[in-house]
Amino acid sequence: MIIVGLTGSIGMGKSTAAAMIRRLGIPVFDADQAVHRLMAKGGRAVAPIAARFPGVLADGAIDRRALGRAVFGQKAELKALEAILHPMVHEAEQRFIRSVAFTRQGLVVLDIPLLFEGHRDLDCDVTIVVTAPAFLQRQRVLRRPGMTDERLRQILALQMPDAEKRRRADFVIQTGLGHAPALHQLKRILRCLR
Repeated sequence: MIIVGLTGSIGMGKSTAAAMIRRLGIPVFDADQAVHRLMAKGGRAVAPIAARFPGVLADGAIDRRALGRAVFGQKAELKALEAILHPMVHEAEQRFIRSVAFTRQGLVVLDIPLLFEGHRDLDCDVTIVVTAPAFLQRQRVLRRPGMTDERLRQILALQMPDAEKRRRADFVIQTGLGHAPALHQLKRILRCLR
């Protein structure tokens, strides 16, 4: 089974690409969804996060906005959060891969936002980076509720530059021309991998 790492900076279209891959019948592990489940009511990460970051627990779940305020722009706090979440996400990912292996699928995709930053590309056979022009990325991100120019700058400061991600990738999908061209590129890549 070929393990494909899918990534892209904020606003580049990674989630859309992952949805396309799912529609093509290929299993996709979504690291962000795994984090959401871990921090939801009853999630394994709720207790350790609440203990480490007082004031972020609300109705038995982690209040993501409060947690964001506690860690954003504070390297040590962010590292502490990652030390709690990353091992749990990795365990969920490994369970997912094992379950897919039983179905005899030829491919599995790991949708990981910080694939290169966390050196998770080393666990993948192939990497795909989703990209778009910077002006389009900015437009997409600033349409999100509560997003500001300053917040976008802070997020981008935590991410590897898009040019470096593209340089490291085995394949690059351009999303700036819309869904149909991106889907065409994606299908071509998947045919190569099969």
